[in-house]
Amino acid sequence: MKILITEFMDEAAVASLTGDFNTAYDAGLVDRHDEMLAKLSDVDALIVRNRTQVNAALLAAAPKLKVVGRLGVGLDNIDLPACKARGIEVIPATGANALAVAEYVIATAMMLLRGAYVSSAAVAAGQWPRGPLSNGREIGGKTLGIVGFGGIGRLAATLAQGLGMRVIGTDPMIDAAAAVWKESNVACRKLDELVAESDVVSLHVPLVPQTRNLFDAARLAMMKTDAVLINSSRGGIIDEAALAAALKAKRLGGAALDVFADEPLKAGSPFVDCPNLILTPHIAGVTAESNTRVSSMIAERVAAHLSAMR
Repeated sequence: MKILITEFMDEAAVASLTGDFNTAYDAGLVDRHDEMLAKLSDVDALIVRNRTQVNAALLAAAPKLKVVGRLGVGLDNIDLPACKARGIEVIPATGANALAVAEYVIATAMMLLRGAYVSSAAVAAGQWPRGPLSNGREIGGKTLGIVGFGGIGRLAATLAQGLGMRVIGTDPMIDAAAAVWKESNVACRKLDELVAESDVVSLHVPLVPQTRNLFDAARLAMMKTDAVLINSSRGGIIDEAALAAALKAKRLGGAALDVFADEPLKAGSPFVDCPNLILTPHIAGVTAESNTRVSSMIAERVAAHLSAMR
C-alpha cells in the first residue's frame, strides 16, 4: 500500500511508516499542484496539513484513496461529504496540538495587554520609552471570553485561571445547563454578552457558514475599546478589513491573528501599519513538541487503518 505526504511531518513519524508501507514524503509537494495530482493515481493514503486542498480535483486524481490523515484538527480544506461518499476515512489529530494553541492564546494575550514587548530595537538604540510603556496591563483579574468551548478552549480556560483570570464562554453546541460549565468553573454566556464583558476574546470555532465573518464591524464594536481579540482557529471568522479599521481608529486594544481568510497575506493587506497587532503564519498549534505528537498520532492511526484493510 502507498502513502503520500504532501506537507511537513516529523521525520521519526515518517520513518515509522516507511517500514510497512511504500511511503513518499515531500514537504513541498503542496506547492507543485500538477505534480501532486499526478502522484495520486496509485495512492491509498494521503497525509496533509491545512494547505493541501482535498477537493473534487484531488479526489478525482486519487481513485484508490482510502484514508486522509490531517496533521491538525481543522477540516475546512477537506471536502468531507465527498470523502464520505467515496468511503474515504478522514482522521484529524484531535487533541495533539491543544496545549500549543492554548499557550499561544495566553502568551499573545499577555503581550497585547502589557504592550511592552516590541521595544527592544528602540531600547538597543539608546531610547528609553519607560513612560509610554509603563501603562501596560496585568492579565490577572481580567476576563477571558472563549468562543467555542471544545478541547482547546477548555485548556486555555485552565491556563488562564491559573494566572488569576476570570473565564466566561459560549458554545452553541453546549447547553447552558451542561455540567461542563460548572466543572470548568466557567460561566456560560450568549455570544454578544461575552463580547461586551470580556477583556480578552479568544476564538476556537470551525469555519462554517454560520461562523464566517462572525466578528464583523458590528460585533467588533460591541467589544470594550481596550479589549484584545485572538484568533487561532480559522481565517474568515473575522472581517479583516473591519478589524484593521477598528485597530487603526483605536476602537480596540489589540489583536493577535494566526489565521487569515487568504494565506499567505497578499500585498496591500489591510493590516499594514496596524497598531498593537501580532501576526503569525498559522503556527499557533505547531511547536517542536506538538509536531511530534501530531505526526505520531496520525502515523499510527493511518497505519492502523490501512493494516485493517489488508
